[in-house]
Amino acid sequence: MIRGEQYVSTLLPSNSCYHLSKTESYLILIRHGESMWNEKNLFTGCVDVPLTSKGVDEAIEAGKRIRHLPIDVVYISALIRSQMTAMLALTEHHCKKVPIIVHDETEQAKVWSQIYSEGTEMQSVPVIKAWQLNERMYGELQGFNKLETAERCGKEQVYKWRRSYDARPPNGESLEMCLRRAVTYFKEQIEPQLSSGKNVMVVAHANSLRSILMYLDKLNAEEVIHLELSTGVPMLYIYRENQFIRRGSPLGSTEDGVYAYTENLALYKQNLLDEVLDEVSL
Repeated sequence: MIRGEQYVSTLLPSNSCYHLSKTESYLILIRHGESMWNEKNLFTGCVDVPLTSKGVDEAIEAGKRIRHLPIDVVYISALIRSQMTAMLALTEHHCKKVPIIVHDETEQAKVWSQIYSEGTEMQSVPVIKAWQLNERMYGELQGFNKLETAERCGKEQVYKWRRSYDARPPNGESLEMCLRRAVTYFKEQIEPQLSSGKNVMVVAHANSLRSILMYLDKLNAEEVIHLELSTGVPMLYIYRENQFIRRGSPLGSTEDGVYAYTENLALYKQNLLDEVLDEVSL
């Protein structure tokens, strides 16, 4: 059981365009790269601000770490920092598939965004937006500097708003409320994809991901409030027999770590190497 430690460990990647028979599937979780309000130390919540140049670099580095992991479908929040991170990360992917945001808000949106070429569709990765994966809504704290707010309202009060499980900022969400929507969405929409053998990437936020990790790792309320998530660092889980097995963070695109954990990934790596050798020999 993980207690309050940074969710950054050791391990690594796998993915080519080669498809395996599935007895397991892979879940990649990424907190978005640094945003412009992260840089200013402001309460951001559901305010829609973009990445900084550092955040862009973090997203690209995240993509390099997962470039050989299989990805069949991507879930993002409705906020631009999540979307930017996902798209930038996928530019580094080995398969060079094109991430395409799914528009199913209306029947007309579905028709207008339809891909009619089967070959083109096969070279695409569907990207699904969900407001349920948004950051925790910080209410009347949004836009205020965290240190200045602590000086004005008291460090203990601000810590309670930020870190307790069930305390709400003024007119905002508690972590418990954020967890309810994020985990419900994960169970109803994302877990069935994993059960069907799809490999899934989720790019979201500190608190929506903290909520999902509480479910995946069976953390209690005390453990989850001390959980810190780094911006732009991928986390890998193996989904096998309805169980989630945490494998940490891929280290880079050339190391071997993750392949040792599963026969499927080891086979995936071998096929990837065979593809590279075939290309070199041409």
